[in-house]
Amino acid sequence: MFSPTTSRSFGWQLWHTLELIFTQSVRNVRKNHGNAIIGLLLNILQTMILLGVFLLIFVFAGARGAAIRGDTLIYLMSGVVLFMAHIKTLSAVATAEGPNSAMMKHRPMNPIVAIGGAALAELYIQILSIAVILFLYHTIWTPVVIDKPFGAFAMLLAVWFSGMAIGLVMYAIKPWFPSVAKLLTTLISRMNMVASGKFFLANTLPASVLPYFTWNPLFHAIDQARGFAFINYNPFNTWLYYPVIFSLCVIVIGMLGEFYTRNRASISWSARQ
Repeated sequence: MFSPTTSRSFGWQLWHTLELIFTQSVRNVRKNHGNAIIGLLLNILQTMILLGVFLLIFVFAGARGAAIRGDTLIYLMSGVVLFMAHIKTLSAVATAEGPNSAMMKHRPMNPIVAIGGAALAELYIQILSIAVILFLYHTIWTPVVIDKPFGAFAMLLAVWFSGMAIGLVMYAIKPWFPSVAKLLTTLISRMNMVASGKFFLANTLPASVLPYFTWNPLFHAIDQARGFAFINYNPFNTWLYYPVIFSLCVIVIGMLGEFYTRNRASISWSARQ
């Protein structure tokens, strides 16, 4: 019942928190299906189906001429995959274990572990999906050539980070207004179907239209990813560091909101969620 209180070093506490985040991320990956392998395959298949549908729309709509001179699938993946990584991370973090969930009754569990586990699980799934799709495309169809793969991967991390930041704000709002948080999450996902710029190039947009897109960190990340992926495309209308700066500012707001919410959490809120 009673246990002595022992002081732990910062390094030990950090390692323990990272270990808990890893455990929670494994739980999140496995929770959609009893078999972990089948669960991962279903997530990969979902990405492949969505990418295939967009590829068919892109080809039959005659929009191939608007793409960058190069591989059409890589062009689409630079938009669709980053879009999916962003919205899936946003949704996963927004619906993570809240202050009144059953998991929060266990002593090691805390909001940082819940948020970190949800975000890390989505990052793992998206990286695995991209690796499988590129491997199959490279071995079955044609060799994959990416001009600067590390830069393109950095943009994937940027959209994941921005999705986690916006999801953190939704996570802080959800205990107070669960319906509003759900509506905002859906609205952001639907807006990014167009506002992300995954089907067109930022360099081709007129100056009068650009302000409708440049507020969006996903728009900057996708355009910069195409600059890294293709040797003959140089993004002029987007900024490389905008997604990171935007995400850091939003994370500060989200953390303040989460701290305020956690200190005022009530058991009765669980009836509204």
